[in-house]
Amino acid sequence: MIERLKHLVRHSAVYSINSITEKAIGVIILPLLTFYFTKAQFGDWDIFDNTINIMADVLIFGFATVIIFFNNPKEYPYEKKSSFFTLLLFLTGLSLVFILLVESALSFKLFPVAVRDNIAGIIRIATYIIAVRTINNFVLGKLRAEERAAKYTVIYIIKLFVRTALILYFVLFTEMKWDGIFYSSLIAEVFIFLILLPELIKNISFKLNTPALKTSIKLGSALVLSTIGFNLLNLSDRYVIKYLIGAAPVGLYALGYRVAGILNMFLIYPFTLTLMPATYKVYKQQDDKRYFSKIMTYSTFFFVWGFVALSLFSKEIVRIFGQGKDYYDAYTVVPLILLGYVFSGMRQNASLGMLLTKNTKHIATTTIISAVINIVLNFIFIPKFGIMAAAVNTLLAYALFYLLTLRMSARYYKIDFEKGKLLLLIILGSAMASIIYFLPETGLAVGIIIKFLIIIAFPFILFLFRFYEKAELEVLLNRKKLAGFINGVLGRNKQE
Repeated sequence: MIERLKHLVRHSAVYSINSITEKAIGVIILPLLTFYFTKAQFGDWDIFDNTINIMADVLIFGFATVIIFFNNPKEYPYEKKSSFFTLLLFLTGLSLVFILLVESALSFKLFPVAVRDNIAGIIRIATYIIAVRTINNFVLGKLRAEERAAKYTVIYIIKLFVRTALILYFVLFTEMKWDGIFYSSLIAEVFIFLILLPELIKNISFKLNTPALKTSIKLGSALVLSTIGFNLLNLSDRYVIKYLIGAAPVGLYALGYRVAGILNMFLIYPFTLTLMPATYKVYKQQDDKRYFSKIMTYSTFFFVWGFVALSLFSKEIVRIFGQGKDYYDAYTVVPLILLGYVFSGMRQNASLGMLLTKNTKHIATTTIISAVINIVLNFIFIPKFGIMAAAVNTLLAYALFYLLTLRMSARYYKIDFEKGKLLLLIILGSAMASIIYFLPETGLAVGIIIKFLIIIAFPFILFLFRFYEKAELEVLLNRKKLAGFINGVLGRNKQE
C-alpha cells in the first residue's frame, strides 16, 4: 500500500511541475493582459481561449484516454504500433475535415457579418491551433500511458515558455496585441509537434488495425460526450454571463476563475494525469479497493487544504493578477469556485468504478445532467445576482456531479470510500475558507500571519476529530518513517 502511494504521489509531483510553471508564467501573462486589455476585452479573450480548449478536447475523441487502456495487453491484445498509427491517422483525418469545414464556412460567408468583419482572422488561426493541438495531445497521451511523466513535463514546459516569450513579444513590441496572442499559441503548438515528431515516428507501424479502431471509437464516443458535458459544466457560465450581462462581468469572473484554477493546476490536474495509469495497474489485485479508498481520502485532504489556503489569500492573489481596481472584486467568487474544484477532484476518484470497468457511457450522462442544471440555474439567477450566482451554481453543479458519479460507479464496482472523513474535510474546510468574507482589514504583515496560522491549524484540528488512523499517525509522528516515505516519493528508495 505504502509503495503504491509513493508511486502515485511521485508521478503526480512530476506532473505538478507543469502546473507550477504555468502559474509562474501566469504571474507574467495575466497582469500583462489585464493591464493592456479592458475587462470586456479580457473577457472576450477568455471565451476564445476556452473555446479553443473545448474544441481540441472534443476533436481528440477520447483517444488520449483510450491509448492508456491499450497498455493492458491482456484485455486489449492489439499490436501497439499499428494501433497507434491507426488512431493517429483517424485523428489527422478528423482534424483536416474540421479545417475544411471552417475554411468553407469563412469562404462562403456562413458566419454572421459581425463575426466575419471582426474576428474571421482569429477564427482561422484558432482552427489551426485546435488541429495541431489535437495531434500533440494524442502523442502526449501516449507518454502518459507509458508513465513517462518526466518527458511529458519537459515538453509541456517548453511549450509554455515558447508561447509566453511570443506573447511578450507581440504585446510589448508590436501592434498585433490581440492577434499576436493567438499566433503565439499556434507557433508554440507547431514547435511542439516538431519536438514530438521523433516520438510519433518511433511508435508507428504503417499498418491499419481495424479492430483497435472500432474499439477506440466505441470507447471514445462515450468519452467525447462526457468531455462535451464537462466543458459545458466548467465553461458555459462565461458564455451565459456574456449573453445576459455583457463581456465586462465575464472579465471579472474569468479572473476569479483563473485564480481558483491554481488549485486545479497545482493539485487536481497533476493528480488526474496520474490516477488512471496508476490505478489501472492495481485493479483486481489484492487490497485494490482499500487502496482506491485511501487515495480518495488523502487526495481530498490536500484538495481541501489547498482550498482553504487559496481562499484566505484570494485578495492578494487577485491583486497580483489583476492590474487595476476594476478587477479587485474578483476575489469574491474564488472560494466558491475552489470548493467546486474540490468536488471535481473527488469526482475523479468516484469515477473509478466506471472507468476501470469500461462503463464510460454513464460518465457522459452524469456530466450532461450536471451541466444542464448548471446552465438552467445560470439563466435564472445571473440576471439578478450577477457573477456570484454563477459561482454558486458552479459549486452546486460540481457537488451534484460528484454525487451522481459516486452512485453510478457503485453499480459496477463498489468502493467503500471513507464518507465520514470526506464530509468532515468539506465542512471544516468550508468553515475555515469562509473566514475571508469576515476577516477585518488589518496591516499586511498581521493579515498574512493570521491567515498562515489558520492554514497551519487545519491538519491539527482534524486530529481533534480523530481523522487519522493509527498507521497514519505512526508515519506522521515518527521522523524516520516520515523521512522514508518522503524519500520514496522523491524516488530515492531502491525499492519501487
